[in-house]
Amino acid sequence: MSSRKALVTGASKGVGRGIALGLAKAGWSVGINYFHDEAGAHETAELMGDSAGEGWILSADVGESNQVTSMFEEFERLAGGLDLLVNNAGVQTWSPLLSLAEEDWDRTMRTNLKGTFLCSQQAAIRMKETGGGSIIIIGSGANKAPFPNLIDYCASKGGIEQFTRVAAVELGPLGIRVNCVAPGCIEIERTMLEDADYAGTWGSMTPLKRIGHVDDVAEAVLFLAGESSSFITGQTLYVDGGLWSQIPWHYQVQ
Repeated sequence: MSSRKALVTGASKGVGRGIALGLAKAGWSVGINYFHDEAGAHETAELMGDSAGEGWILSADVGESNQVTSMFEEFERLAGGLDLLVNNAGVQTWSPLLSLAEEDWDRTMRTNLKGTFLCSQQAAIRMKETGGGSIIIIGSGANKAPFPNLIDYCASKGGIEQFTRVAAVELGPLGIRVNCVAPGCIEIERTMLEDADYAGTWGSMTPLKRIGHVDDVAEAVLFLAGESSSFITGQTLYVDGGLWSQIPWHYQVQ
């Protein structure tokens, strides 16, 4: 019970799982949130193995306020406190603007943006009473780059960028830091379905000439959650190998 305590939303697979495992390896006790994928959440817990901290599995739809409140109450009962929230849960819809269904737009905003608001609010209420903490929001290259056929996702991630700044300003006096980690070209189950040669396609476009892995994102989260970043808040850290820092110069186009 002496280890630091973190809650990671959407931790049943992908980037969320990688963050949960990275925190556990570093000695954190971790709440593993899931909505649909209970089996994946249990697998994440099993992969934590003999880490120094404990692990708890917590079911909640982050876009539903009553479920979010219940999840934080349960986490507080199990863990005895909260030092870090990682808002990772997210969805997207592949669709052009002209054919995007209203219900898909609402689903993305409800999960990505409203979910970030609800979870951050509940975390901050608790951190205020214990002297502070850290909130990290998982963004994307879509925070600033327009991704065709992902307008709902881009709009939600752009909102997350500004939410990060405003929350950092409001919560800073309470000792609560708020930052955003924005991954790019990370090889996970979902992205590998997007391209048969995901590593080859995106690695060749990235200045560091490789794709990213979930461990890269986890290391960024660990940095922003730790004392080494105690004077950093309201910032976005892009974990993308420089991908979204470049523009397509004419002499690079084949």
